[in-house]
Amino acid sequence: MTSPLRILIAPSGFKECLDAEQVAEAIATGIRRALPEARLLKAPLTDGGEGFTRALVKATGGSLHPAIVTGPLGQPVASHFGFLGGAGRRTAVIEMAAAAGLRLVPRHARNPMATTTRGVGELIRAALDAGAERLLLGCGDSGTNDGGAGMAQALGIRLLNAAGIEIGAGGGALLELDRIDPSGRDSRIPRVQIEVACNWRNVLCGPGGVARVFGPQKGASPEMVARLEAALERYAVIIARDVGVDVRTMPGGGASGGLGAGLHALLKATLLPRYDVLVRYLDLDGLLRDADLVVTAEGGLDARTSRGKMPAELARRAKHFRLPVIALAGTIDEDARVNYACGIDSFSSILEAPCTLSEAMDRAPFLIANAAENALRYILIGRGLPGLRKARGHPRPRARTG
Repeated sequence: MTSPLRILIAPSGFKECLDAEQVAEAIATGIRRALPEARLLKAPLTDGGEGFTRALVKATGGSLHPAIVTGPLGQPVASHFGFLGGAGRRTAVIEMAAAAGLRLVPRHARNPMATTTRGVGELIRAALDAGAERLLLGCGDSGTNDGGAGMAQALGIRLLNAAGIEIGAGGGALLELDRIDPSGRDSRIPRVQIEVACNWRNVLCGPGGVARVFGPQKGASPEMVARLEAALERYAVIIARDVGVDVRTMPGGGASGGLGAGLHALLKATLLPRYDVLVRYLDLDGLLRDADLVVTAEGGLDARTSRGKMPAELARRAKHFRLPVIALAGTIDEDARVNYACGIDSFSSILEAPCTLSEAMDRAPFLIANAAENALRYILIGRGLPGLRKARGHPRPRARTG
């Protein structure tokens, strides 16, 4: 008797639409329609953005704590942080998206010249108030481009203009930055270990700098992108002079609109590739070892996927186990083919017909399930092709004559 196909479902979330767990469930629904007997393994992949805290709290049996903080537009928002379960140092887990995520910025109000990470600093302070001895921060899905300036200000670090006055909120305010005064920083910061799960390939400045690469999706016009680039260049120069840290092109410094650089330079945080952080808490190698096929997904598949996004990192790891990898996506850019080199063997869009973005988001679970079902049905057809049967040691049956 043939053993059931073992399928690892390991998607990222669809930004502003479904978190990774919801995407995984939709994929599972579609696979079950095509292959009810399949053995499904699930490992929703959080990239440090939305769902990061809940995923790690759930994986470790920890606890979730609500908080009200300053949102990216300067208004109060409902947020949260968590504590990991298990023994050892009391570890708080924080996702920056819960305080400064793109989802918290309505489309008509998107302006990274003005949005702030102040709420991230407030979440850090709340976690310290609750007894955190170690902080694990996730960077992803940001709606900001302020280099972590707002975060730093919330923790008592003064960012001053030439007149000695505190600069305002947003990435644009960094154009006025003249001096950094860390003397008022929360005194608890040096006593806690801070680690940051981020996209290791994002840098603060230069041709691949964060303003140029991600600014437009946060609402930046070409003129704004140029001003944000200049602001972050100024920020990097002043950090180097006043703090003694070169963040301009450091790996991960551009994470979440430069929050990675601010966390490292101003809080002495250690930046880590987010895949490396995730595998500490999810036994991905064990799941890959037990699988026959991997199905991953993300909202948009393009060349940036290959530069540190979770589906590509997972695919690279899957190739150590010689596993085929299928990727489903909401949109597929013309440069998405570069992901073949990362280990993604096949990809397809979930869209079945032209539609608006809001329609696609409303129907996302249905569309993802259909796409997963169709992908599995293609695989089942392939498994039955005579050439494949022969390759597996099953001779092709002869056609009857006469």
